Amino acid sequence: MNGPGQKDKFTPELRILVASLLSFGVIILWARFFGPKPTVPPGQPNRPAQTAPATPGMVTSPAATPSPIAVAPKIAPPPTANIAVKSDSQERNIVVENALYRVEISNRGAVVKSWQLKNYKDDAKPQRVLDVVHPEASQQTGGWPFSLVLDDEQLQNAANGGLYQISADGTNLPAPADVDLTWSDGHLEVMKRFHFDHTYVVRVETSVKFNGNPIKAGLGWLGGFGDLTVTNPAPVETVTTYYSEGGKITNFPHKKLDGLDKWGPGLWQGRKDFLGIEDRYFTAAFLPPIVGRGDGVSLPMGALETRYWKATRAVKADGQDALEPVPQVAVATSTQPVTLRVYVGPKDYDDLKKMNPPLHGLINFGWLEFIAEPLFHGLKWLHNYIPNWGWAIVVLTLVINMLLFPLRISSYKTTLKMQRVAPEIKAIQEKYKKYSMRDPRKAEMNKEVMAIYSREGINPVGGCFQMFLQMPVWFGLNTALRYAIEMRHATWLWVLDLSAKDPYYILPVLMGLSMYLVSKMTPMTATDPQQQAMMKIMPITMAGIFMISPISSGLAVYILTSSVVGIAQQWYLNKTHPVPAPTKPVRGKKS
Repeated sequence: MNGPGQKDKFTPELRILVASLLSFGVIILWARFFGPKPTVPPGQPNRPAQTAPATPGMVTSPAATPSPIAVAPKIAPPPTANIAVKSDSQERNIVVENALYRVEISNRGAVVKSWQLKNYKDDAKPQRVLDVVHPEASQQTGGWPFSLVLDDEQLQNAANGGLYQISADGTNLPAPADVDLTWSDGHLEVMKRFHFDHTYVVRVETSVKFNGNPIKAGLGWLGGFGDLTVTNPAPVETVTTYYSEGGKITNFPHKKLDGLDKWGPGLWQGRKDFLGIEDRYFTAAFLPPIVGRGDGVSLPMGALETRYWKATRAVKADGQDALEPVPQVAVATSTQPVTLRVYVGPKDYDDLKKMNPPLHGLINFGWLEFIAEPLFHGLKWLHNYIPNWGWAIVVLTLVINMLLFPLRISSYKTTLKMQRVAPEIKAIQEKYKKYSMRDPRKAEMNKEVMAIYSREGINPVGGCFQMFLQMPVWFGLNTALRYAIEMRHATWLWVLDLSAKDPYYILPVLMGLSMYLVSKMTPMTATDPQQQAMMKIMPITMAGIFMISPISSGLAVYILTSSVVGIAQQWYLNKTHPVPAPTKPVRGKKS
């Protein structure tokens, strides 16, 4: 509020209304942020330009950002060692599974062709077991998960196209299991060893030699990641690569990714604690081995190196051919062989927090994390006693509204005071309405209005404080509900997914009606009929936002429950604190 004598072009009532409209404008922009339209980037090459053959002893660069391709130094290759050729005669697959996943590995390139998470379904109709590998994108881009990423393209293509010999017996293995794959063309030797247990973590060891000498080699998650069947936003809009350095996680959506041609030979970013690729609910995270656990060479924190880029693939968009970005990431170490742990699974807060290093920072609660995270943990605590997530949200709403009820009482009393003096305020506004907003005499109007507020002990913003306090809760709760995997496909009554909008629009309609009823029962402080009409339109606007935007149904359940509770509370307040008779306006002096 401006003090007496200060110029102000807004009346106190109009200022409150503008603040309310701005708040709802933020909701609209925020809703659009969660529903971006997919963009089509220009075509980019999926492979780097031809470079000189990689040679042993090349020095890697921990540069902070990619730079143009650097020409590898020409070093005379060492004498060819007597290396046996190792190759299978035909392509074959091997399947390893436990209670959590089913992984299919191909001996062509020793890559993963399918990684199904058994406890999760996709959004297809009918639903299928979720596979986080994208076969079509991998076929088009020429890269699969756990492909080798080398500084020489010819060697890389040879290693990822060779038919590896598989050590395991049989084609279906229950975990725990070890799968060794080896291949050599007489110069390039590659060994990959997978160890599967009963968790989401797989241990992977990779060794690459050229003419008997170790060379720089990385493992990539290529061909895209996550649930391809999600809608609004498009799947690629939810996928990011990331790395953690010094305890801070940095994300790269496809708009911030360059093509692989921007990464020169030997160019890797070092000092990473962990890195990977993720969508809204799942992640593939590359982690260093644990010290003292028999995981091979023990690496300190910050010992991982990374590349991250995007390829492109052809898709159909609105019946027309288009190009879609495919985010990809790779990891390497300065030591050979490369020994890593790889977590491929859900972004469950409790499970990720128990990881070493902890990965719960991958769950993005947004800029209102200080509100979203406590609400999320409170909801999880209630779910221990209330099996259904929807009813847990209802109970959480009841608890929050009971805690805020004293503020509603205070706000209601302020509203009654402002309504009592509303005729007096209106008379003052009428007296000064002939003056323009820039006229210094408008300051006299503010003085008279503030004098009345001071006389009656009124805080002009006190009448809407309780409503403004709810808005951060709405923002925070919606973020928690949209990004917590527990809400994914969680049902409540007719709602099939509390993290998505209600496809039948029942919740938005009920929410709008209940909000309108609360506004009808609540005394208004605005004296302008247009302002009163706009306040009544707000519930309709809110309902419309929930219909057209991908706002979680869980938030609609919260607002609906809160409005129903508000109806009961407002009925009680109207009964115990009836609206007083308005004061007669004081005739002001003519100016």
